[in-house]
Amino acid sequence: MNFHVTNRELCVCNIKVGGVTSSSLFLIGDAETLTMASLFDTPPESVIIGPFVPLSLS
Repeated sequence: MNFHVTNRELCVCNIKVGGVTSSSLFLIGDAETLTMASLFDTPPESVIIGPFVPLSLS
């Protein structure tokens, strides 16, 4: 696979972030390497997997 990149000037005047999720990446500019990781630190006995409570649509 051949991939050609032409870098040009980048000007960012204003950024408005409306929300951030638990897994996010916000990047402006160049990055040679990105490494993402995740950690779930809740003990297994505290995780509740059971009948889901239906949400009312009112």
